[in-house]
Amino acid sequence: MKLSVLDLVPVRTDQNSSEAIAASIGLAQAADRLGYTRYWVAEHHNMASVASTNPPIIIAILASRTERIRVGSGGVMLPNHAPLVVAEQFAALEAVAPGRIDLALGRAPGSDPVVTAVLNRSGATSDVNAFPNSVGDIIALLSPEGATVRLTSGQEYGLKATPRATSVPDVWLLGSSDYSAQLAASLGLPYVFAHHFSGEGTERALDLYRSQFRPSEFLEAPRTFLTANVVAADTVDEAALLALPQMQQMARLRTNDPLGALLTVEEALAADVTDLQKEFVERMRGTWIIDDGAGAAARLRQLGERFGVDEVMVSPGASARRGTAPDAAPARIRTLELLAEHLLTSDAA
Repeated sequence: MKLSVLDLVPVRTDQNSSEAIAASIGLAQAADRLGYTRYWVAEHHNMASVASTNPPIIIAILASRTERIRVGSGGVMLPNHAPLVVAEQFAALEAVAPGRIDLALGRAPGSDPVVTAVLNRSGATSDVNAFPNSVGDIIALLSPEGATVRLTSGQEYGLKATPRATSVPDVWLLGSSDYSAQLAASLGLPYVFAHHFSGEGTERALDLYRSQFRPSEFLEAPRTFLTANVVAADTVDEAALLALPQMQQMARLRTNDPLGALLTVEEALAADVTDLQKEFVERMRGTWIIDDGAGAAARLRQLGERFGVDEVMVSPGASARRGTAPDAAPARIRTLELLAEHLLTSDAA
């Protein structure tokens, strides 16, 4: 089985933004060393616990600090950006790290209505309803031939994301509903389902993608994987403790309570949690993979077999204990190490 990583660049209560990014650099370097396939960063705005606000910048940093692993977006939320800007950014990334860049595009804004309004007011963005056309525009602009724009005068105008491309990023569609699955199938693009959101709708989305897939110049057959929330530790009890802060954070999000930075384990154990939030935490225990190394690896294998994928992208949701170095994420690295020990090393043997 192939393993990859999805990172939101979490910010704990004992970290500032600089330290959180440094911790994610260390996590990416560990994934690179351990043999993970790709490392994607998400796009979220104005969240106290998420420093991944600008995927192209984070990707550039990670590409410069790793050697082999593919780095990319999971994803760029296209309604927030002009297609030409996205194409230019990822063409430049591909130029400096050829063969290592993934551009996964999402249709959701990745922000609240206020942030969306600010983005619309302060810069060029694209209408969410124009998503299919915007995807096509980006693909065309990234190609060495570029795209042709017809002006109102009737003249044709050549447009390229970069002057002389010799390779292009892999373009993926990212989604948590049927829409992106069907669009990816119709365009002949690879597709990834955000299974880690809730664990619901995965089978239907993948079935739609596979059954409706049309071969294209980019892809001859369907290519897909899915995502999962995973916390692995040396013991099951330790994994449960390390997962608690992130699960409480998600429960606060679901109940519209104010969100702060990600708590440490000790802070989470002492936190005031409502009965409804406790219910959400218990539900998450049933959908997250929280286990020791062998148990987590076995459950990931089962997940891959259930949905017919040979790659799973893990979102390592472990927080940290009090006293952990602020520029490090040892529990998240340990999750990657344990999974690699049971899945990557054994597969290579």
